[in-house]
Amino acid sequence: MSEPSVPAVEPASGDPQEAGPSAASVTEATPPTCPTRTRLYRGGRLVDEGFPAESISDHLAAHDDAFVWLDLLDPDVADLSIVTHEFGLHPLAVEDAVQDHQRPKLDRYRTHLFVNMYAVTFEPGSDELAVSELSAFITDRALITVRKAEWDIDALVARWDADRDLVQAGVGFLVHGFVDAVVDGHYRAVEQIGDALELLEDAMFDAKRRAEIRRRGFELRKSLSRLRRAVAPMREVVARLIRSDEDHHLASDRLGPYFQDVHDHVLQATDEIEAQHELVSSILDTNQNEQGNDLNEITKKLASWAAIIAVPTAVTGFYGQNVPYPGFSKEWGFLTSCAVILGLGGGIWAMLRRRGWL
Repeated sequence: MSEPSVPAVEPASGDPQEAGPSAASVTEATPPTCPTRTRLYRGGRLVDEGFPAESISDHLAAHDDAFVWLDLLDPDVADLSIVTHEFGLHPLAVEDAVQDHQRPKLDRYRTHLFVNMYAVTFEPGSDELAVSELSAFITDRALITVRKAEWDIDALVARWDADRDLVQAGVGFLVHGFVDAVVDGHYRAVEQIGDALELLEDAMFDAKRRAEIRRRGFELRKSLSRLRRAVAPMREVVARLIRSDEDHHLASDRLGPYFQDVHDHVLQATDEIEAQHELVSSILDTNQNEQGNDLNEITKKLASWAAIIAVPTAVTGFYGQNVPYPGFSKEWGFLTSCAVILGLGGGIWAMLRRRGWL
């Protein structure tokens, strides 16, 4: 199967990263076929939402201080073409946005940033980690998010609405809310896995739950490995968002502490994942050791009873010889053998019991 390619729409300058004229890019473009959501901010407040994606350029051209958010759910290259020329999106970034299983990263282009990351949701009942791949194009006047699967976008919108005091910061306000929502999901999953590990740790010495502990331990370790692959690269992604440069300045003086707080959460989540990975390995090793201890106890008990059973076997075998011996064919000889059996067997039982073998 051939790889998707960016439509051959070149601006007048021939530079794929040079933003083209609005009238020839978004306004006259074919509307995207994928589900979209839009928002327009101007003058430090939300002024419109739910408008058609193809009218973005009209809103931006009308007011220099306006910036927008466009969300696309599982778009193809044709859907992204309505903004590719408008914002000068690089073809390589567009290709990464439509292809699955990209690594978490931040790429810098002259006219925009491209971010790829993974949102996660932990299911405590099944101990499975659901992963959703997210991409974003960040320009001076727009945040364009690309979701390759369903994600709770309403929670992101609610987060923006709760932080209206930061709208004055521009697109950085949208980027912070977006990245913060993803990182908070990472940290929430870490906490939920930690709670599951505590319950597993409490049940570790319950012999009846050995198989359950082993199964859940492997499931949690698998989820932790997936979570680590999503979270660990975010340290560099957020750190690069914080760094200031001449072309892309998101972490302004006002937003800097907020981005730094997100970075701290990423570092904390990463440390917790490493600690939990060691804990789940320790739980599995301890569970295996406890199984070995249980087997040793069973082996000791079987060996003890075998020693006790060997007494009557030896006595009756001796008295079963077909030769005359003291008490042969006498009642008192039978009673003597019974007494010997009971005495020796009881003595061995008492000795083993005192040593903890029975």
